[in-house]
Amino acid sequence: MADSALTKGKYMKKTALTLVALVALASCGGSDGNSTDVVGTDASISTDATADSAPEQTDAPMATDAVNTGAEDGVLAVPEEFDTIQDAVDAASPGDLVLISPGVYNEAVNVTTDEITIRGLDRNEVVLDGQFELDNGVRVLGASGVAVENLTAQNYTNNGVFWTSVDGYRGSYLTAYRNGDYGIYAFDSVNGLLEHSYASGSPDAGFYIGQCYECNAVMDDVISEYNGLGYSGTTSGGNLYIINSRFNNNRAGINMNSATYELCYPQRRATIVGNVVYDNNQTDTPAIDDAILAQNNGILIEGGIGNVIERNLVFDQGKVGIGLVPFPEFEPNDAEPTEDTWDLPCSETRDLPLADPDTLSAILWAPKQNRVVGNVIENSGVADIALSALDDQLAPIDPTTLGNCFSDNVFTSSAPTDLEALLPCDGPGNGGDFLLGDLNVVSWLTDAENAPPSVDYDKAPTPKPPVLDGMPDAATAPARPATNMPPAVDITTITVPARP
Repeated sequence: MADSALTKGKYMKKTALTLVALVALASCGGSDGNSTDVVGTDASISTDATADSAPEQTDAPMATDAVNTGAEDGVLAVPEEFDTIQDAVDAASPGDLVLISPGVYNEAVNVTTDEITIRGLDRNEVVLDGQFELDNGVRVLGASGVAVENLTAQNYTNNGVFWTSVDGYRGSYLTAYRNGDYGIYAFDSVNGLLEHSYASGSPDAGFYIGQCYECNAVMDDVISEYNGLGYSGTTSGGNLYIINSRFNNNRAGINMNSATYELCYPQRRATIVGNVVYDNNQTDTPAIDDAILAQNNGILIEGGIGNVIERNLVFDQGKVGIGLVPFPEFEPNDAEPTEDTWDLPCSETRDLPLADPDTLSAILWAPKQNRVVGNVIENSGVADIALSALDDQLAPIDPTTLGNCFSDNVFTSSAPTDLEALLPCDGPGNGGDFLLGDLNVVSWLTDAENAPPSVDYDKAPTPKPPVLDGMPDAATAPARPATNMPPAVDITTITVPARP
């Protein structure tokens, strides 16, 4: 539908500055990450981290005895055989393992070879450091089946680890800290797994999966804190699972939205199960404008369709625990797609002709057919569960026509009042008043104007990452390219998690 030259930043900035942004929260902004410019890969390896920017380094032994030397054996050791990670990546063939010894590597690594594995020997001590000058720690450009694992990427102007336009990806045991856009980012990519990873200190989102349908992706056992948004996903869904993860102390927790500034619209059919989302009220983080607008909310679906939100624990949110709200787009690139196209994959819809620009008008994407079931939501400042439905004139519309439902949640407050009785998932509602206890999202603009502004990502008081568990047997495990991704998940076995 839209071409790759259309970026998020142009339209999101206008959205954030327009009055109608009061009625919804944008979940993504800034750079779209789809640029093909490549930073030079001249690199140096230092033994000491940049001051106040890296985990403590120790004199870890080089694991040369644990692997065969020589690229002919499929293992390319850095720095024993190759001076830089980029040199090893450039020399690798499909199926090879680039194995990195502890140290600080001032590199921006670009990957264009399919099915290689890039692995650090120690997650906490193999540190790619952009020194606030280089763009991406590891950027996988159209290379399918690339796995990146067991390392830290920090202090990059854009992203820590980034896959774009790939079929098959995996990120395991990664730490992304204090990067200028996203921490760990998959864009226009399918068949992926992000697991056992941590992201903090990014203005946009710690984790992002966007512009894909069917995404066929799993995000499992990740931690996202001290970002603008914990998780952000524009126009992503379809076999997309966010499970068993933690989102805390961001400006806002989990945000998903529909819009035409990325392909594969609308956002639809993601599954959010078994996560802990709490205290996303942080005011001293880096943040795009939309993270400031979304601040104090736990899980927000903004104009998304057919999402399942079940068995999550959400608590201590300043505004809403779990909310379904509309999303405004004022200069759309296309008309809103009709329901008969919702099942079409992005591979088919992306090349459809755009609507005549002269016929386009603003779109207020409404949340539709979402299920909020069996969650535990506690101590929300405005409402534990909430729904807002407005038309393009900011007038209330009949929420019973949208197909959203709420059932079997443990909660104290809702907006509107008695929301589960108004929109139960089984059977008709009670016919009550949807204006009683209205969410009043229009008031959120004033809140955003008075909120503490974004702190520069390179100066924000973002706590250093904790020492995190690394990949077992990193020195001896064979390469495992990201093929046959993702693994199957059984969400029926996931229960509401305990408080951390």
